[in-house]
Amino acid sequence: MVERDGGVAVLRLNRTDKHNAFNRELASVFQSALEALEDDAAVVCVVLTGAGSAFCAGADMQEAVAQIADNGRSDGMGASIGRAATFSKPLVACVNGPAYGGGALLAAVCDIRIAAAGARFRFPGAAYGLVVGGSQLPRIVGAAYAKELMFTGRVVDAEEALRMGLVNAVEPPERAFEATMEMARMIAANSLEALVATKQVVDRALDYREAARLEADANARLRQSPEHHARFRAAADRVARRE
Repeated sequence: MVERDGGVAVLRLNRTDKHNAFNRELASVFQSALEALEDDAAVVCVVLTGAGSAFCAGADMQEAVAQIADNGRSDGMGASIGRAATFSKPLVACVNGPAYGGGALLAAVCDIRIAAAGARFRFPGAAYGLVVGGSQLPRIVGAAYAKELMFTGRVVDAEEALRMGLVNAVEPPERAFEATMEMARMIAANSLEALVATKQVVDRALDYREAARLEADANARLRQSPEHHARFRAAADRVARRE
């Protein structure tokens, strides 16, 4: 779902019944929306947020388990994160609620993150037999915090995320979106060409492309492993029992 506010576009994930988890349809719509916003000269800054009470729960686990039963998992969530990571314009996340797994990584690849006070982050890749965040987290929170979050898979609340630098600000839930829009409007008042160039320079200064390639290669291998399949099925069963 895309909304416009002058030079700011709001891209809102909208699968509230699944906490905005990515299935193949959402992945396709999301990537197409980013392509259109990339090409739209009237859009200077994009705000990414979730509908309802969640930011994004990551990949749709039931669909992913069904894909394992067929011929192994596809990676629509990974492709969506990759497209967000290469988006040339400023991309600001309003993390309005839980951001878990691929959802936490989706927030991490944004340029700026503003969290609602009730937001929570979790990078549980190792529990599923995958690498989730290894190429992104070190440049945001440093190597030690990145390893802690990825090795343990523990939940981090908004205030702790602010202390470690995972988010730029924490706002009351009723204020988080408007605070994000205020920042986005400030960004959009500037030169698009200069903003794109600035983003390129900063990203090059913190170049993570080789690490991203290694992470993608590792996950392509790990997704075919019996251990990942077993761990992911068990996690999906736990989620299904809670729903």
